[in-house]
Amino acid sequence: MGAVILYLDTILVPLSLFLAIGYHAFLWHSYKNKPFLTTIGMHMLRRRTWIQDMKQGDDKKGMLAVQSLRNTLMASTLTALISIIITLALAALINTTYNGNHLLNNRIFGSQSGMILILKYGSAALFLLVSFLCSSMAVGCLIDANFLINAMSTDDDDDDDHEQIYSAAAYTERIMERGFLLAVIGERVLCITFALLFWALGPVPVALSSVTLVSGLYVLDFNGKLPLICKQAKI
Repeated sequence: MGAVILYLDTILVPLSLFLAIGYHAFLWHSYKNKPFLTTIGMHMLRRRTWIQDMKQGDDKKGMLAVQSLRNTLMASTLTALISIIITLALAALINTTYNGNHLLNNRIFGSQSGMILILKYGSAALFLLVSFLCSSMAVGCLIDANFLINAMSTDDDDDDDHEQIYSAAAYTERIMERGFLLAVIGERVLCITFALLFWALGPVPVALSSVTLVSGLYVLDFNGKLPLICKQAKI
């Protein structure tokens, strides 16, 4: 039976990670090639129109962009805070697990060998640190984008060099998209970490939570009505 438990740990958990990472690879491919099929791509296209409107001096669209940046900034800050809190709690849990390893000796919790325990908590801690790093960089990029948007809107009235204005707008768009992309990566890595934390309860909960996570994210990321909306907008 112990061999079967170890077999489930070494098969179900890698398959769960492959499912989550493979889904996001498919999402990235769709985002780069057919952005109008994904909600992330649609938001990116909308933000580009914001930048174009701000180049033309539309202050209302500029204010809307700053408010949206502020919302994403708050979400990224919350993601970074949750990541570091869970990392600290995980460190305390690792200490408790090693001290009371006999409490988790039940077969339903999977293998409790030293190598498996290191993989369980080490992989979760690594994912949390990556989420914290991406969210922290997203906060910095969004703060810079907020400043650049305000600076660009004030310079458009006084600067007659259209080439310089276009260069500033392109740089602002690049910084803003980088911030939004890092924010999405931080959130998604945190979601995968939540599924990975179920490994403490055994390999089967990891597989079930990964399937549930991918199914829920697919509903959020791919909306069948988006192509119809795009066609209607073009008409």
